Amino acid sequence: MTVETKFDSNYRKVLVAARRARQLQSGSHALVSSQSTKPCRIAQEEITAGKISYVKGDVPVVKPLVEDRGIPILAN
Repeated sequence: MTVETKFDSNYRKVLVAARRARQLQSGSHALVSSQSTKPCRIAQEEITAGKISYVKGDVPVVKPLVEDRGIPILAN
């Protein structure tokens, strides 16, 4: 597992921001001073400031094996 500070996609950035916003809503303290009171905006500002990192697992993606490629047809 590695700790990442740069985001490889916008999707991952949104996921990390959403998780951080939930942490802020649950009572965590902000890591940056912000004029906003909205947890989503504060999370975005923390990411922009480089205060947030995430852990990326080193598990390879494995495509499942499918033996039967046909679609079953139900007859009445």
